Amino acid sequence: MIDKLALVYIEDQKILAAKSRGRDTYYIPGGKREPGESDEEALVREIGEELSLVLDPVLLKFYGEFEAQAHGQPEGVLVRLRCYTTTERGEVRAAAEIDDVSWLRYADRPKVSLAAQLLFDDLVAKRLIV
Repeated sequence: MIDKLALVYIEDQKILAAKSRGRDTYYIPGGKREPGESDEEALVREIGEELSLVLDPVLLKFYGEFEAQAHGQPEGVLVRLRCYTTTERGEVRAAAEIDDVSWLRYADRPKVSLAAQLLFDDLVAKRLIV
């Protein structure tokens, strides 16, 4: 099981997604925790590194958890996305290994990983994205 943290960052009923260099699939920004990090500490660190966005961990709110086959991994390797939202807003800029950031709609669902597709389904059902 690959344990990842993800930031559900929505504006104008679109969700922010990122694509790493050399990858063909968008994912929800975030990443893996380092030893001893809480969800919030890891997410603040990862988002700062990837998107140059400074988050206040106090404003992070747990949204949900989604599991699916991990993209680009052998069959049976699963990824678990622990998703958080925030009321914070700021300028998003691709940094580190991020090649592109985009605001995606539900119609863009095929462009994201399988776990992110489950998140998209949940978001559209709750009318948070269109």
